[in-house]
Amino acid sequence: MSLRLKFNLVLLVALSIGYGIIGYFLWGFLEQNARDEVVAKARVMRESALAMRSYTADEIRPLLQTISEDRFLPHTVPSFAAQQNFQRVSEAFGEYSYKEAALNPTNPADKANQWEEDIIRAFREGRAGEELITQRQTPLGQSLILAHPIQITNEACLQCHSTPDVAPPSMIDLYGEANGFGWKMDEIIGAQIVSVPMAVPLDRAKETFVVVMISLGAAFLVMLLIITMLLGAVVIRPIVKLSETASEISLGNLDAPEMTPRGGGEIASLTESFNRMRRSLENALRMIE
Repeated sequence: MSLRLKFNLVLLVALSIGYGIIGYFLWGFLEQNARDEVVAKARVMRESALAMRSYTADEIRPLLQTISEDRFLPHTVPSFAAQQNFQRVSEAFGEYSYKEAALNPTNPADKANQWEEDIIRAFREGRAGEELITQRQTPLGQSLILAHPIQITNEACLQCHSTPDVAPPSMIDLYGEANGFGWKMDEIIGAQIVSVPMAVPLDRAKETFVVVMISLGAAFLVMLLIITMLLGAVVIRPIVKLSETASEISLGNLDAPEMTPRGGGEIASLTESFNRMRRSLENALRMIE
């Protein structure tokens, strides 16, 4: 195997290892960046829902107070208003969703399904803290789930959810006495769950990764070519010339011209040492003759 080929193989292995390491960390960075982007979107959706809840409680409920005394209006319930608002959003963007899921809701539409129950139990058991971020595979692809616990911190909530006998009759007429009762102060009864698709940010991250890696691969190939040319001129060519001259001398051709050291460093020092060895050999042969 020639010296040039050995150099090329060593460089190729080194650049390949570096290329793989860069690709590994680059994809990790891009994937985390895509996830952070989705989390930011989910937090904006949650804040929008909280704003809708607050607006309903402060602005809408007082206006409908007189009407709601005779007939229970779900529109005055902050959670109902927030979910209805995002239901309109989901009509245009079906993969985005917001739900205030509960284990024992008054409105059957708020009943938690199996995976939502797991999230609520994680909050109730203290395994999820104040915020839970996870991922879930859906028919539309991978989705990020942002969840916060719904905890009873206001005694006014118990006026409708403690026992049926103290609940507004109009609410009983609408929803019945079977669900939504038995709530207690400081109890976690459900969770705000925001679902945001990850397909678009991840696709964008993949496209960026491919473009960067192709560009980096092209740059590495150009670098390999330049290094190979420089090594050929600075290292390999002088060594090949030394080898050829040494071969001629070993065959008895002492008339081969001396090599001229160029520049400094180990190659020039090797050339000078080779020339001294050659002169010593010539002097020794003359003495023998």
